[in-house]
Amino acid sequence: MQEGYQPVLSFPGSGVTDAAADVFRKTIDSGPYMYEWLKDTISILVVISIPLSLFFFIGIIYCVEQMKKIKIKEKEKYDVKIEPAFEAVTAHEGNRDLTVRWQKVTSLMNSAAPSDWKQAILEADTMLLDMLTGLGYQGDGVGEKLKRVQSGEFKSIDDAWEAHKVRNDIAHGRGDDLDHHRANQAIQRYRNVFQEFYYI
Repeated sequence: MQEGYQPVLSFPGSGVTDAAADVFRKTIDSGPYMYEWLKDTISILVVISIPLSLFFFIGIIYCVEQMKKIKIKEKEKYDVKIEPAFEAVTAHEGNRDLTVRWQKVTSLMNSAAPSDWKQAILEADTMLLDMLTGLGYQGDGVGEKLKRVQSGEFKSIDDAWEAHKVRNDIAHGRGDDLDHHRANQAIQRYRNVFQEFYYI
């Protein structure tokens, strides 16, 4: 060993420890700057989050309201009938009131006055409205109810539409050219519908 040589003690990992201590000291030294940076960042996030939260809140309310509207439309579209048709038909069989009403229709058609033919068609259309309501179809008026008839449920649906068109012409003042032949055709169409469901 050379004279004057002083050995340096070295422990494994001491270099890593010194580096970590150096980083820790720098972190402490930069503490105030990091605090200010974090403070500014949080303030910015708070300012941004308020309008974003309001935007998303309004968006959620809008979506909920649209879902309600969609559910209502789906219910109107798919909840077409409350009960099977045959149950409603059974309730109408042999109803003397219906028989009397239909006899009134046929009696008006036997008149020579066009005003009586129009009245017969209006009465028959009212009977059609009652029948559709009894079958469970939803909607305001005959037209709305007929729109909800599904394929295969109503064999005489075309007759119902054509007869109802004649009624609409009369109700809206377009029935001045109604002759007895066309009036009879409309009544026969109503008859086809009522007989399909044993309504008369």
